[in-house]
Amino acid sequence: MPANRDEVHLGAAHSEPAHAGTRDVLTPLLGAGLNDLLHELLNRVDELVADQQRLRLLLDAVVVLAADLSLDRVLDRIVEVACDLSGARYGAVGVLGAGTERRLQAFVTHGLSQAERDRIGDLPRGHGLLGQIIDSPQPLRLHDIAEHTASYGFPANHPPMRSFLGVPIRIREKVFGNLYLTEKAGGEDFTDRDEAVVVALAAAAGVVIENAQLYEEAVRRERWLEATAEVANLLSTSGDTDSALMVVADRAREIAGADVSTVVLKRSEAELEVRIVSGVAAELVPAGPVAMEGSLAGRVVSTGEPMIVKDAAHDPRTAPELRQVPGWPVLGPVILVPLRTPDGVEGVLTLAWSAERAGNVEEVDVHLPQRFAEQAALALQVARARAAEQKLVVFEDRDRIGRDLHDLVIQRLFAIGLGLENTSRMLADRPELANRVAGAVDDLDATIKDIRRSIFALSAAEESTDVRRAVLDLAERASRTLKFRPSVRFVGPVNSRVDPAVAPHLGAVLAEALSNVARHAGADHVEVVLDVSSDLTLTVQDDGRGIPEDATPSGLLNMRERAEKLGGACSIESSAGAGTTITWTVPLT
Repeated sequence: MPANRDEVHLGAAHSEPAHAGTRDVLTPLLGAGLNDLLHELLNRVDELVADQQRLRLLLDAVVVLAADLSLDRVLDRIVEVACDLSGARYGAVGVLGAGTERRLQAFVTHGLSQAERDRIGDLPRGHGLLGQIIDSPQPLRLHDIAEHTASYGFPANHPPMRSFLGVPIRIREKVFGNLYLTEKAGGEDFTDRDEAVVVALAAAAGVVIENAQLYEEAVRRERWLEATAEVANLLSTSGDTDSALMVVADRAREIAGADVSTVVLKRSEAELEVRIVSGVAAELVPAGPVAMEGSLAGRVVSTGEPMIVKDAAHDPRTAPELRQVPGWPVLGPVILVPLRTPDGVEGVLTLAWSAERAGNVEEVDVHLPQRFAEQAALALQVARARAAEQKLVVFEDRDRIGRDLHDLVIQRLFAIGLGLENTSRMLADRPELANRVAGAVDDLDATIKDIRRSIFALSAAEESTDVRRAVLDLAERASRTLKFRPSVRFVGPVNSRVDPAVAPHLGAVLAEALSNVARHAGADHVEVVLDVSSDLTLTVQDDGRGIPEDATPSGLLNMRERAEKLGGACSIESSAGAGTTITWTVPLT
């Protein structure tokens, strides 16, 4: 009977398709002994328990990852959890760059000490076997890395690695990077279960990474808004435009992670001025104008549209003054955004990265610095309008003082002088008294001239474009790097005799001369003389070390070319230890 029952039972199993799967699973166990059956059962139970533990660890890991919004910490945690779940000794997350080549931009490792990483040297960039998964983003399991056709081998001092599991990390439909695991515990190969768990972790990691990226983007936006508020507050409290522009350049460079930031302002329809530079020493700031035509900044001013340049050091549109500046890093990518107001584009804010850090530009959304620059330009315009109103009140008061001086003080002094002249004629027989009275009349005449000069000075705006004020402003600006104020002297009516077309050239030459003194001369005294008694003659004399014989004469050549263009000449006298004298002369029209 038992035999017949077994035969019936097995026959029923064959005849019922619903139990075909069970039969296939149990077929290898038919005829096995009780011990073998129990051993196999325990193995299956252990596998189920291990799978449950893995799922529990996976869920715990997802919860922990979702609680962290720092992208760097998220990447560290992902590779650590992946190693724990798969039993891998080494792991890494490779983050893809945003360029067309799609190579690795960052490489986060686990299982290697800092000393081991230092001995290995440069981290991989995504070639060989790693590039295989980048080019074909599908899971890949290998028994031995060295056996794969795309394997490049390992660099010196690299620990041995055989088994391999690689899985892409996706954010929606876009591949963010890849998860690499090697050296399964016990020298075994990675299994289907390992791959399934790591694929699930990578899917969850993609969501967590996207949340971290959104959080970091929100933080960056908040920092741009805070910087805008800081600039507006600074302008409303101090009204110092240069200080506000310095804050604009500093904050933009810090938030964008750039190496150099500049503020270039429109000087005229043909020239620009590098007004502020952040990231390099003040004495390395290029002096003199930058031509609008043919320059990157000039194009942004003309079009009013932002620009992104991949390699500014070799772009022919980059101004020579910014392409190879001594002491500056070799520039790679550059972002240029316009300083736009309702009245037009007033200048350009530039963010530049060195060639070694070119990949960082991909993290910057150009719209953020563009909006920041526009808000900063509006704040500057409002500050200038407020300052203009305040100056209008000041000049109205100055005008009243000037009229009082002219109508009252000068007229009274003039009357006193006439009375003294008449008195001197009455003292013809007493020459000493007559001479003293004549001397008093001369003093009154000199006083009247001084008062008239004061009236003229009261009528000139501090930021006006008159030549006298422009020369004084350049001297004041140079004093910041010279650590002393240059001596300035005027001979003749410079404002009325200097042609407006010549004034920009005069300013550029003086700026170049003072910049050379500040950077190279090591002088203790500088004298600037502007003489318009016959021709226009600008003399800049210092007591520095003189011009060395091997000096690059680019700036001096520019001075000569400007003078010759205006029909004049430029002479330079210099000797070692005795200083330098630059004499720039052009005819007056």
